[in-house]
Amino acid sequence: MNPRPMRKLRAFTFVELLVLLAILAVLAALVLQHFAVARGPHMTVMRISCGNNLKEIGTAHRLWAGDNGDLVPAQQTISNGGWKDLLTNADQGAICWTNFAIMRNELGLSPKVVVCPDDTRQAAADFATDFKDNTHLSYFVGVSANDAYPQSLLGGDRNLGSGTKPDRDYGFSPESGKGNDVAISTNSVTGPVSWSLKIHSRGKVAGAGNILLGDGSVQQVSSDAFRVNWQPFIGETTNWPAGHVPAFPSARVVFP
Repeated sequence: MNPRPMRKLRAFTFVELLVLLAILAVLAALVLQHFAVARGPHMTVMRISCGNNLKEIGTAHRLWAGDNGDLVPAQQTISNGGWKDLLTNADQGAICWTNFAIMRNELGLSPKVVVCPDDTRQAAADFATDFKDNTHLSYFVGVSANDAYPQSLLGGDRNLGSGTKPDRDYGFSPESGKGNDVAISTNSVTGPVSWSLKIHSRGKVAGAGNILLGDGSVQQVSSDAFRVNWQPFIGETTNWPAGHVPAFPSARVVFP
């Protein structure tokens, strides 16, 4: 008996190859989506949205400064529309919200932009009537930052705290909304800080968050990366309130 002849394999046509590639692309997308979901939405959509909020806040600072002597609200006097006079006093955390209320026109009159979608705090219904305290605010203010020093700390997620072990709550930002007026050392060894286990740090033991720099750029950083790459360069505040000058070079940061 003669053996059966082997069937000659037929090569893929161009159309079939395109179909196969399309199927592989869909499968790859499903796999990536699976891993994104497994890691949590806080690693993807929420954090990107929060970063966009901070970019808008950075743009608002530049727009406001452009109309007010090239000074951001924290550096401009009350008579010229800012809140610098109030910062001649210590412990001004309770009025952190003032910085954003002043820029409401530059922020597009949308109070949603000052709340991280991953925060437990909710946006105010209206800037003019309901935004009157820190309970509708997710971001801190570096009151001495400016675009002349691009790496100075202008803002960021409110859940930053002291030490290398992440706080289980919101760090420097009390949930009560009373705020906090903090000196963050530019020496990350003697005065380390870290993100608390809230907002974008959920599920991350070391902590992670977003920061807004003096040049308007936004960085996503872990606690370790913040201490090593950013904290030493956040800018030193020189105009501390009388009797409240830190014993070490520090940046003044007001938390909501």
